[in-house]
Amino acid sequence: MARPPKGVTIADVAAHAGVSLSTVSRALNDNPTVDPVLAERVRASATELNYTASPLARSLVLGRTQTIAVVVPDLANPTFQEILRGVSRAAAADGYHVLVADSAESVDEERVLATTTRRRTDGVILCSPRMPQEELDRVAGGIRPAVVVNRTGAGTLPIVRADYRAALGDQLAHLYELGHRRIVFLAGIERSVANTARLAAIAEFTDSHPDVTITEVAGGVDFDGGARAAPTVLESGATAALAFNDLVAMGLLSAVQASGCRVPDDLSIVGFDDIPFAQYTSPPLTTAAVPALELGEQAWAAMHALLEGEDAADSVSLHPELVVRGSTGPAPA
Repeated sequence: MARPPKGVTIADVAAHAGVSLSTVSRALNDNPTVDPVLAERVRASATELNYTASPLARSLVLGRTQTIAVVVPDLANPTFQEILRGVSRAAAADGYHVLVADSAESVDEERVLATTTRRRTDGVILCSPRMPQEELDRVAGGIRPAVVVNRTGAGTLPIVRADYRAALGDQLAHLYELGHRRIVFLAGIERSVANTARLAAIAEFTDSHPDVTITEVAGGVDFDGGARAAPTVLESGATAALAFNDLVAMGLLSAVQASGCRVPDDLSIVGFDDIPFAQYTSPPLTTAAVPALELGEQAWAAMHALLEGEDAADSVSLHPELVVRGSTGPAPA
């Protein structure tokens, strides 16, 4: 009586094909030293017996786990979720799995996760790391192969990034064309490189537009942060508000409207990221569409190249596109 498929072992395949255990192992792992005729016979036996190699055994033979880690600062953020989706789908197509770790915006936790996950995987993708540059350079030496998403100047590690500075410049130009001259920027986390890029864009814009005043206030990274900033925004006399991301913009939008402020008649609001909910707010949110899925795909492409011993591009930069919706309008007289 035939053995149930779940009980089939590599020894059964070897006996069926009339070869040694080592030949089966090398053939099923595509080792080029195996005679092509023997390799085909082994694969035919494995198919006939419905044999599936143990992932653990395969990893031991190949010296790989077929798994990579992705460390993110906030798994609740839809943009990071979309980047993860891009990484995991692309990795799966190449036979790899993805381990996800959330540092909860903690630099200490991020440092620990970068090193500990690397010990358990074949490589690490650091998504928007919060570590200072000097520390990131030091950690990078012990976690290669590694790829960095949304960071500038990450030493010798490949970088895949969105050009936040240029995108915010587009948003400011949009508000300027609508007549806004008093603007509030709801800043994100200070150690975030994306926040630093936005501040640089603001400085550049105000230098070339002396008639514009842009005030920075704490906004955080979530709904609550945006809602908490609402009184400050309303008291500032600004006619437009730029939020660090869409979550902050949505919190602000809800809070100011609850207080009787009309958007965009009294206040224009601009988000960033274009998360799936942005088009369904009331009014729909003007924002910058970050190609998060493509960022994830490009990050995997760089990681896969490193795992295969190939050269990865030093830097890939993608430009978010301005998406104009109903939350922005002409500045009130």
